Amino acid sequence: MAPFVGALAIIVVVVIAIWLFSVFEGDRTPEDQRVARAAVGQNDALQREDFADFGVYTCDKVRGSETDMVARQRDSAAKRGARFVDDVTDVKIDGDRATATVTYHFDKAPDEKAPVPMTFLREGGAWKVCSTGPS
Repeated sequence: MAPFVGALAIIVVVVIAIWLFSVFEGDRTPEDQRVARAAVGQNDALQREDFADFGVYTCDKVRGSETDMVARQRDSAAKRGARFVDDVTDVKIDGDRATATVTYHFDKAPDEKAPVPMTFLREGGAWKVCSTGPS
């Protein structure tokens, strides 16, 4: 019985250590990668026509309504196909504002890359896209 109790105690200590490490370690993702994550997240939500997720990655001043977002997305998809983010470069952060160049392509013209200067704001502790990309 003693070896079993000893092994159980070791497992409990390891689980507690992992939990403490995750709580106190925090998210160490660099800010430029957080900006890029916002661009990719917003585009993904747009392609899925998921207004709730779109709002997570889009700043308040450009979010608009669900009806408008879905209509614009459907029109864009009909004309050019799905939109993809190829790269996020030139991220420049100044306090709670950032700029970056986001390179997109569309499904119907995958070789035509469209680099677009975009702006971002940190709202509620998270980076959000405050520009409209190509449609």
